Amino acid sequence: MITTLKNANEKTLGEIKEEMEIRKTKELFLLFSLGSQFDHLIKQALDKLGVFCLVADSNKIKFEDVYKIMPKGIILSGGPVSVYSDPLPFDEKIFSLGIPVLGICLGFQLWAQSIGCLVRKGEKKEFSTHELQVLEPSPLFYSCEKVMSVLESHGDIVVPLSGNTHFEILALTENSPIAAARFKHLYGVQFHPEVTETTYGLQMFENFCFEICGANDRYPAMDVAKQKINNLMEEIGEKKVLLAISGGSDSSTVAYLLKEALRSQPGKIKGVYIKGIDRPDDEAYVLEYFDNKEWIELKIVDATFEYLNALQGKSTMPGKRVAMRGIYKAILENEAREFGASFIAQGTLYTDISESGGGYNTGAKKAQIKLHHNVNLGFSLKELTPLDDCVKDSGRNIGRSIGVPEDLLVRHPFPGPGLVVRIEGEITADKLRIARKADEILIKKLRQHNLYNSVWQAGAVVTNSITTYSKGDDAGNGVVIAIWAVWSVNGFTPQVAELPWEFVKLISREITNEIPEAGAVVYRVSDKPPATIEWG
Repeated sequence: MITTLKNANEKTLGEIKEEMEIRKTKELFLLFSLGSQFDHLIKQALDKLGVFCLVADSNKIKFEDVYKIMPKGIILSGGPVSVYSDPLPFDEKIFSLGIPVLGICLGFQLWAQSIGCLVRKGEKKEFSTHELQVLEPSPLFYSCEKVMSVLESHGDIVVPLSGNTHFEILALTENSPIAAARFKHLYGVQFHPEVTETTYGLQMFENFCFEICGANDRYPAMDVAKQKINNLMEEIGEKKVLLAISGGSDSSTVAYLLKEALRSQPGKIKGVYIKGIDRPDDEAYVLEYFDNKEWIELKIVDATFEYLNALQGKSTMPGKRVAMRGIYKAILENEAREFGASFIAQGTLYTDISESGGGYNTGAKKAQIKLHHNVNLGFSLKELTPLDDCVKDSGRNIGRSIGVPEDLLVRHPFPGPGLVVRIEGEITADKLRIARKADEILIKKLRQHNLYNSVWQAGAVVTNSITTYSKGDDAGNGVVIAIWAVWSVNGFTPQVAELPWEFVKLISREITNEIPEAGAVVYRVSDKPPATIEWG
């Protein structure tokens, strides 16, 4: 599977072709991520539209690579630098290909400078929400109001060269005389259409993709969903299905597919949530959205004791992953027998299968990146995995098309092995309790401070490090808790999230105050690479 595009060699082009076949599309967009904290929101917006967008590494992708791929359109994100003082390693020859470009903030300034415009520091910086006034009709603003709210976060402005008749000023704000512009096939905005504060942002992305770039292939999420529902209906008939449910986007989408396939008949679907190495946030979402529903019976199985026994003596991450799989499988099979189910359903994606060493039978050797908890378990019953031809965003689009609540679809990713990979060394009951409480504090505070949606993923890890602490008049030895948060577009090349320093200190105080065993809190500041997102 494609991660972040770094070249267009024969192997990569083959992988792109494979993924386009999975997504049933012949069209591709490139998103050059230039370092904005909102980059992942651009990817989410394009996912909602159903177009295939690949994230490109601006340091490595050159004119020749883009020429081989020939995307329908290119999007340049915002970023923290100034083009006149911190030159970006971007191949500006890409602009000469004639492919439509949408530059956002820094991305706009990048192409503007490349055609001879002056980019300089503005007299007034613009942050937060401002009123945008559209000056000239443009396909970028089809179905948008002429005056609308937009979010701006910049200090630099674009000044066009005098006499350049091809440069069109499309919109302005109070402090930005050029808040949107066009030069031939290059479009640029000084605001961020990817955030919810920009009222017509999603419409602008739709206009760029389908009006300006002329895209025709929209991932047919509704059509695909209907086909999957019909296939499930035909295979299941009047039988019962047991569903492994986690509260995340994938299993939630499968739940709603089953709901439609079984026509919401009571007594046909049983959802099993396995407790023990989970987080409080997971259980809370499962209860909120799946408990006391007529169309699904929900059961929460507390497997803490079984997990602890299986994990006893296991200290390596791969060893712990294998151990938890056995418990996971045994519980699902037992619950299926009790329910009288003929099928066990899971939210398995093609990505899970591929990373576990499976996928298309091409004869090529595939590495096992990591062993997923939901792949090749060898159930005694027929397994239903209706999303096994999907990747994360296409699965989410199917969920959106059939009414899965957005809160479930956009939750932070969480690994199937749960807290097993967020605890160093052997798993104990005390470590599980500490890990669960630390995660609860972090996630709750991110939500309270409106930071949850600004990061791609965050977590807390119980390390093996011990530090001396002093709490009040007492002194002792306590465990070091490591917290982390990342900004990312697709999870493959995330950067450390620069959370407000006061917020980080708040988390430290909360964890050390509320968890007696916690002696200190550290914040991980490594990007991926070299680090990975999860500890193990």
